[in-house]
Amino acid sequence: MIDFITSLDGYGAAEGWPAFWGLEGPEYLAWLEEDSKIERTLLMGATTYRLMHGAATSRPDAPDPLGAVPKIVFSKTLEEPLEWANSRLVRGDAVEAVRTLKEESDRPLSTLGSLSLCRSLLAAGLVDRYRVVVFPVVTGATGREPVYNGWPDVGLDLTEARTFDGGTQLLDYVPRLLDGPIHSGAEAE
Repeated sequence: MIDFITSLDGYGAAEGWPAFWGLEGPEYLAWLEEDSKIERTLLMGATTYRLMHGAATSRPDAPDPLGAVPKIVFSKTLEEPLEWANSRLVRGDAVEAVRTLKEESDRPLSTLGSLSLCRSLLAAGLVDRYRVVVFPVVTGATGREPVYNGWPDVGLDLTEARTFDGGTQLLDYVPRLLDGPIHSGAEAE
């Protein structure tokens, strides 16, 4: 599963804004806590690993909600051993590694951030679910990390939709790679 949070205009983060654009309400946080109880293996690249591990270690008195979760980190720049508990480094081809993991793992696999990794897995046809939480904010001037740059064309079949706290949207899809634009079949007159 590819799993993202975005602004309405498709950014994964924005300069100067707090986490979740400061819009995380009690309903969303309760869902996030419940969802984190599902046993998964998290897949991430080096940048996400550094960011998330740094956040986990920046507050030594706070619990690390991802500490016990198995994490597979795809990187050619990180060195072993990885400091974050339950993290395994994979230096080889991420697509082939995930293809093997899908066949052998008894746990669902889910990305965490990692835009390049997600793009590669989607293009390789390895993504069974695409889940996005859209926060009701446009960060055109301050947005960074545009989520969809360089992605293939993808059709999305909606399997679940939910609204949190009066505005934040959870959208869960089954993705389909497309060969090009979808046409209605009607000829233009």
